[in-house]
Formats: sequence, C-alpha cells, structure tokens
Amino acid sequence: MSLIQKYNVPGPRYTSYPTVPYWEEGSFTTSLWKETLVRSFSESNASEGISLYIHLPFCESLCTFCGCNKRITKRHDVEHPYIDAVLKEWQLYCELLPKKPIIKEIHLGGGTPTFFSPKNLERLIQGLFENALKHPEHEFSFEGHPNNTSRAHLQKLYDLGFRRVSFGVQDYSDTVQKAIHRIQPFHNVAKVTFWAREIGYTSIGHDLIFGLPFQRLHDVIDTIDKTNSLQPDRLAFYSYAHVPWIKGNGQRGFKDDDLPQDEEKRLLYEMGKKRLSENGYHEIGMDHFALGSDSLYQSFKNGKLHRNFMGYTSSKTQVMIGLGVSSISDSWYSFAQNVKTLEDYYDALAQNDLPVFRGHILNAEDIVIRKHILNLMCHFHTSWTDYGTYFSEIPHVIERLEEIKKDGLVQITENTLTVTEKGKPFVRNICMAFDLRMTRNQPETALFSMTV
Repeated sequence: MSLIQKYNVPGPRYTSYPTVPYWEEGSFTTSLWKETLVRSFSESNASEGISLYIHLPFCESLCTFCGCNKRITKRHDVEHPYIDAVLKEWQLYCELLPKKPIIKEIHLGGGTPTFFSPKNLERLIQGLFENALKHPEHEFSFEGHPNNTSRAHLQKLYDLGFRRVSFGVQDYSDTVQKAIHRIQPFHNVAKVTFWAREIGYTSIGHDLIFGLPFQRLHDVIDTIDKTNSLQPDRLAFYSYAHVPWIKGNGQRGFKDDDLPQDEEKRLLYEMGKKRLSENGYHEIGMDHFALGSDSLYQSFKNGKLHRNFMGYTSSKTQVMIGLGVSSISDSWYSFAQNVKTLEDYYDALAQNDLPVFRGHILNAEDIVIRKHILNLMCHFHTSWTDYGTYFSEIPHVIERLEEIKKDGLVQITENTLTVTEKGKPFVRNICMAFDLRMTRNQPETALFSMTV
C-alpha cells in the first residue's frame, strides 16, 4: 500500500483548534464570548492591533466546487442593506471594547467581495474607521473574481490602504471550468493581475485547486505554466474538498468517479509543486507557495507565520473579529460563529444583539494543543520542553505517531517533533495525532474532506 492510500483519510484543515465539529456548544454563551474577547483585547499589546474578517456572501452564479457560505443573486440592491448591517455589527463590538481598536489586518472574503461596487466598498471601509484607528503597519487584503474585478475596484481599494489581492483561478481547462461552473478565460486573470501590478499592489495571489472533476495531469501543468507566466507573488494550491453531504446541491453536480483519486490526485500536486519550485516559489506551510520577496515567505523564514480562519497570515494578532453572515471570530480563548442566513443575521442586529449562534470556550488543555497544532501547520516543528507546552497525553501522542515515524514522515526526540520533507504533504495527519478532542470522540460519519 502506498503512503497516499495509507494516509488518505478524512481530516481537518486546522484553521482552528478545536475544529468546529468538536466545539462544546452547550457550555457556550454570548456573554462568555464577550468576556473572553474583552479580556484578550485588554491583554494584547496596543501596538499589535486586531484583525477583521468581513464576509461578503453574494455571488452572481454558483461555482460547484465552492464550500463557502454564499447567496446567489444578480440583484445589486442587496449591497446597501448588507453594508449597513455589517457596520451595525461593528458598532456593537466597538461599544463592547474598552478603548478604540487599532485595526492591523482586514480581509474581505466571500462569496464575491467584488460583487460590491467600488463606491459601496469604500463606504464599508470608511465606516469601519469611524470607530477605529488604522495601524501604521496595516495589512489589508481582499479576494477578487477575475471576471468582475474592475480597475476601479483595484484602484479604490488601493486608495483605501489595500496592498494584497488574491484572485480565484482554480484551473484553466475548459472541461474543468464547465464542470465547476466557473468559466474564466486566462486573459481575464492576466488583465486583473497586470492592473493590480500597475496600480502598486505589493502582493498579488492566485488560488489554484487540484483534484477537481475531470482534471488531468496536463490540465494542472498547463494551469501552472500559465500561472508562472504571470508571476503572482504568492499562490494557494489547494486540494479540492469534496464534501457533498455538507455542501449539498453544488457538489452533487458531478460523481465521485469524476474526481482524480489517490495516487493520481497526489501526482497533480507533486507535479504542480515541482514546476512552482523551478520558477522560484517556496513551499510555505500547507498548500501555500510564495516568491522570496513576498511577506508570507519572509514571515515563514523568520518564524512569524500564523494561521487562523483567514488561512495563513504574515503576522499574528490575538484578536480576530469576524463580521458578516457565518463569519467566525477568535479571541484566542474562545471562538464565536455568526448565524448562517441573511434573515437571521438581519433579525439579530435589528434587536441590537451580536448575531452569534454558536462557539467554544477553550480550556487549558485546548490552548496547549492549539499551540502545538499551530507550530506544526506553520513551522513543521513543535516541542514540549516547558510547563506551557507539555501535557499529560504526550506519550500517547507519540504512540499514535509511531507508524508515521516508521514511514519517515516525522523525526521525534525526547522533547521535539519535526516534520520531514517527505512528511510535509501529510501534516494534517500528523496534527490529528495531537487532536485529543477527535481522538476521544471519533465521529460515526465523515465530518471532513480527505487529507490527500
């Protein structure tokens, strides 16, 4: 049996620990969330600032590979009321915090942030700063759809302080694009990439996916070669997460047999990784690549890379507030997720309530495990040499890693664990050995996508 077949099991992507299916929702209350948020905000260094993730859920058409929370509509009169609601939610948070927040990071995700007009995006960002200060080293980013991102979008957001943009590319094959309902010619991606560069964006990213329906090796090679010709500063090269039992209608548009499996799927990644490496891209954490000049690579090299619900970030803030429908917030000591429908979101805000519907308060063990998983996901290394990093089940974790160690995927000493080059593609599996909540509560049904 190959390593791919052996370790290709359902597993989390670890943008948090505990992962959402293992949150203790029964003991969570919005009051507890508020308490931990204020505590964390007060503890954090004023110079650190906070992060904001803003979910903009609207899309004009359904992409069938997508697992995000979205609302499909061509009506743009939804923009104004949604921005009003997001700013109302932000006002409630600002009233809760003991002093005016300093915003270090903003990320606009979706959905399709560029569904919104440049003028309305300006109203959103300016509205945030009516109650906040801008960090002198702020890092603002957004996700742009190459088909509808205009030069006006790019210029307006640049003028508002944004310097990073990521464009969803996925794959350039006509067959694959038709299957995932994302018809997007190369010249659209090239156009917005060149515009962003001309305007002055310092980090331009492209998001690619391997393992899509009907995708073959020559498709990935062609996509990578076209991407290399544009030289984006960073890349996400994700494994397609096929979870139709969770995401429903879109991902049921094609059969499991239409997807590349096991060795074939891994070959797509390995060939893509090889061609990226040949063109000057460095592998960072899981699924990410960057040129040596990009801040993500610099953070990785300097040991400052961080991971949260926004993915990998080049700096860490202790407080991340999620605004908008379905957004998740993180105070380090707790997580809180907003309601998932627009109707519930608007109803909560109309009552002057934070639109939180579930969450998790981390206990002392959770926080220690979280540190280890962050270390592995960001640095491929962790250690348990002091009181703050040791926990009683370390011997059992090492026992669970015995087979992984035999396969040469990790090196373990008395107090440290290092992921080998061979083991990097299996970092999710390695993290699962530390995941005590999963170990103690094995699910009866699949909760996650496959790890490979």
